[in-house]
Amino acid sequence: MPARQIIALFLCVTLVGCGGFRDSRLNPMNWFGRSEPRETIVLPETAADPRPLVAEVVSMTVEPMAGGAIVRATGRTPTQGWWQAELVAMPLTENGVLVYEFRLLPPITQTDVNTPQSREVTVAHYISDIRLEPVREIVVQGASNARAARR
Repeated sequence: MPARQIIALFLCVTLVGCGGFRDSRLNPMNWFGRSEPRETIVLPETAADPRPLVAEVVSMTVEPMAGGAIVRATGRTPTQGWWQAELVAMPLTENGVLVYEFRLLPPITQTDVNTPQSREVTVAHYISDIRLEPVREIVVQGASNARAARR
């Protein structure tokens, strides 16, 4: 058998063997699953942030990317017009739980209630691989609920 055919056969066998990598824990795309409802976490008081928590966290995803991940959360407010939304990081717990509080400012003037979709606010936060290393679970919490994604 010529050397080219042996090399081609070896590469084909190696490529077939990599098919299981897609579902393994070594694949960074599998590090965090879908978010699920979770109880809110009571944390010790830190620096006072004047912005209130979002009324309800509707959805949350952790999207892997080069050098880290993006945490994206959507919250529902009581009325339209809420602004300056941010995921505020709390200190990492001893269990490896990274908690983000979904905070935003209320409207300056009185606004309408309207449809639930019109009251949704989406915010995202980048987390580096170095910060993610000790993390086992990411939690985004609002005033009435929280959502979590685990490794």
